[in-house]
Amino acid sequence: MEKFQLSENFINKYKRKRPPFGFNGLGELVYMRTYSRIKENGKNERWWETVQRVVEGTYSMQKNWIDSHQLGWNPWQAQASAQDMYERIFNMKFLPPGRGLWAMGTPITEEKNLYAALNNCAFVSTKTLKEDYAKPFCFLMDASMLGVGVGFDTKGAGEIVIKGVNKNRGEEVFKIPDTREGWVESLKLLLESYFHGSSPMYFDYTQVRPAGEPIKGFGGVSSGHEPLEEVHNSIREVLEQNSGEPITTTTIVDIMNLIGKCVVAGNVRRTAEIVFGDPDSEEYLDLKNYQVNPHREQYGWTSNNSIFAELGMDYTDVCKRIVDNGEPGFAWLDNMRKFSRMQNGGDNKDHRVAGGNPCLEQSLESYELCCLVETFPYNHDSLEDYQRTLKYAYLYAKTVTLGKTHWSETNRVMLRNRRIGCSVSGVAQFITKHGMDEMKTWLENGYDTIQEWDKVYSDWFAVPKSIKTTSVKPSGTVSLLVGATPGMHYPEARFYIRRMRLSKHSELLEPLKKAGYKLEPAFGSEDSTMVVEVPVDVGEGIRTAAELSIWEQFSLAAFLQRHWADNQVSCTATFDPETESEELPHVLNYFQYRLKGISLLPRHPLGAYKQMPYEAITEQEYENQVKKLGHLSFVGVEGEEAEIDKFCNNDVCDIPDIPEA
Repeated sequence: MEKFQLSENFINKYKRKRPPFGFNGLGELVYMRTYSRIKENGKNERWWETVQRVVEGTYSMQKNWIDSHQLGWNPWQAQASAQDMYERIFNMKFLPPGRGLWAMGTPITEEKNLYAALNNCAFVSTKTLKEDYAKPFCFLMDASMLGVGVGFDTKGAGEIVIKGVNKNRGEEVFKIPDTREGWVESLKLLLESYFHGSSPMYFDYTQVRPAGEPIKGFGGVSSGHEPLEEVHNSIREVLEQNSGEPITTTTIVDIMNLIGKCVVAGNVRRTAEIVFGDPDSEEYLDLKNYQVNPHREQYGWTSNNSIFAELGMDYTDVCKRIVDNGEPGFAWLDNMRKFSRMQNGGDNKDHRVAGGNPCLEQSLESYELCCLVETFPYNHDSLEDYQRTLKYAYLYAKTVTLGKTHWSETNRVMLRNRRIGCSVSGVAQFITKHGMDEMKTWLENGYDTIQEWDKVYSDWFAVPKSIKTTSVKPSGTVSLLVGATPGMHYPEARFYIRRMRLSKHSELLEPLKKAGYKLEPAFGSEDSTMVVEVPVDVGEGIRTAAELSIWEQFSLAAFLQRHWADNQVSCTATFDPETESEELPHVLNYFQYRLKGISLLPRHPLGAYKQMPYEAITEQEYENQVKKLGHLSFVGVEGEEAEIDKFCNNDVCDIPDIPEA
């Protein structure tokens, strides 16, 4: 593939510019720790270099598509367009998703053609187990190892009988290659031995690289063969208990959750899974009741558990469970299929939709992937400037749809749908400064702008228009780069301490120490990990989550679902378990016709345990801490391998700690 390159004179203008990282150095720290790749000279990328890699990778994908289909590439027009995209990413008016910042323009995509790694999320249904057998489970493992968060359902329960292995036949041994494909193939062979009643499968792990060895491409270090051997043994136990009978809901979720535990073994962050189950199934609803299922406590945490809520259902009993642990969440599949933006009325455009992604901002068909991109209206001085940004945010996401995956089922649905998700973050900050009516104006005009560009660029690429284009993602570490409140959510406090974990050997510690940031050993991991404290001020006049009633939070989600998101709005509405628990069935009953999905979480005090990621502080405490801070500079930092933010579970792991292909 011939690479597109930005003008050297243009890039030179940005080499000495200071990036507008947010939150008193927190944004730059997150960038250096999570998204800055190591260059060939052993030093970390600077922000201007990351943006250059991402933009050049994006336009290289476009050029390859246009040239391969002989559609007529215009290098001068492309250069001007790429420079505008560069400026808007550099100044953080919009940002690609975390996996885009990490993987775009690297050998991951340009040599290995693993374009799936540029996508945020996926969904797979188990309804077709009679035809698919092991495929949904293997898809989840494969996608998770590429950093893609995966949703799944339990509709395959009862669809097949697990025959159990035929112990009268000689065992087969599979020597597992030290590749992602090898790990997935081992899962396939194990599952099919039980599903089809064939010979027992055993595995030779000698080719898997030892724990601690570096992984090229994705970064990180190997976790060794132990997590893989553990998941094989655990899945055997699950299947033995279900052998000779129809596959159960519990077995489906157990296998998926055990895979999730395997994928993150040795890493510092959890994977992202969501499971959708039957609201009337006590078996399903009790999966996270560890008094009923104590064995699941070891791996049940790997998924958010939600129900396919039925319009008009009685929410009383399920809300009693939510008060205990915040689950299940709700997905109204009828609304997901029938509606785009709620204000447009039912169009049944997504009648094939079968579920959603782990944070539930995307309606998805089975085996479908989606790329999300994040825009920050608050970082714009005018609606016209924001509309210009939306052109490039849209174009980045649309370009990702040009990359083929290695799954035929996925390619088929993505070629047809071209689904993307242009999101808005910093909503709380924008509303605080400009008000709801201005927010509505920007959203309405912004949505129309995206639709116009979708017509233009779909024609240029000679592909279908995107079935859906807009979402509200919960955000995570990406919003921290900018200094934005995440998605539609209000902050837990205006002033707070944000704690982050770093390796005790991290090259980032010395610059932080010189600048006066508080560092201390991580509780429970004193020998290997340090914790840095960063004081944060979200902004004057902003309300906190505790000041918003459950009704107001639902109303804001419905507002965004009506005026912006033709996909979905990811919302975790917090509530006071003492005063608002009895309100939950009523608020769900009222808003079930205005939303596609929502999660609920009982609110607990910030700082409830030692070294929490967020701890509320007073304005005076904030001022005292800021006075102690000097200039923070990471210039000259060498060889700092990117890590993953342990505490932010809204964003999917971008650098899987698993062997690559």
